[in-house]
Amino acid sequence: MNVIIQVKHLTKDFREVKAVDDLSFTVNAGVVYGFLGQNGAGKSTTIRMLLTLIRPTSGEIEIFGMNLLKHRKDILRQVGAIIERPDFYKYLTALENLRIFGAMSGIRIPEKKLMDQLAMVGLAERANSKVKTFSQGMKQRLGIATALVHDPGLIILDEPTNGLDPQGIADVRNLILLLSKERGKTLLISSHLLNEMELIANSMLIIDKGRKLVEGKVHELFDPAETIVELKTTDDTATYEKLQDSGLQKFVQGKRYDCVMLKLHRNDVPSVMKELVQMNVGIISFHSKHSLEDYFLSLTTGQTHVEAVKD
Repeated sequence: MNVIIQVKHLTKDFREVKAVDDLSFTVNAGVVYGFLGQNGAGKSTTIRMLLTLIRPTSGEIEIFGMNLLKHRKDILRQVGAIIERPDFYKYLTALENLRIFGAMSGIRIPEKKLMDQLAMVGLAERANSKVKTFSQGMKQRLGIATALVHDPGLIILDEPTNGLDPQGIADVRNLILLLSKERGKTLLISSHLLNEMELIANSMLIIDKGRKLVEGKVHELFDPAETIVELKTTDDTATYEKLQDSGLQKFVQGKRYDCVMLKLHRNDVPSVMKELVQMNVGIISFHSKHSLEDYFLSLTTGQTHVEAVKD
């Protein structure tokens, strides 16, 4: 499989703050690659380095097999991107805005192709409407159209569903899937909306405080037989301490908010429940969950709590 993005030991320092810390990852051709992390984890900083908007402190970036610093223009001609919310000329129409972005790309783009781009994002009927009349979701779809105007091989979207209502999120999600499955595009999408990434990503990278926690194909990272359990009790602190000194310690992931997090095989659930009762744990609820959000929290929030308790 062809490699589209290869990042090696990427670091970015802002004086005393290390925004990105020795980050390495690979994006293969044709995938929707989820770039996940909480706000402030270093996602946008990394994307800005991929687009040469800021320079790395150290590390190496290759895109389409070329060094980004040495072949910047050749690479960026093949990349389409939206950073945060797209900005437009609000008193011009959607088609006029797209025409301007097409001219800025330096490529003569036929009017029919511009209309095809608007049709693809569901805006053909609003081609001659002024952008000031658009909802945020429509502006986001128009932004994706501008990112596609020069037919790039790689599309980078930074928080593309941020601030959208449920319908807007669904529209952008469906558009991403269309670009991937029907147009064969490679997409790198940063987000903190983990449930959305679970629906569209083939592969993913989870970062926290600028460092990589895990990278891989989504179906390989989640074992359907494994489950995250939220255990709520009458005294979660006492329960957590009791479990740390018991045979159930191997299942404990950490203490988060008002519950204790466990990770166990589904076949172990009956025996764990029985032992909790024998330990006189005052169980309020035993909630089995398995999603990208649960996995992410077990790596970040849960892990932090475990380290904090140990310290």
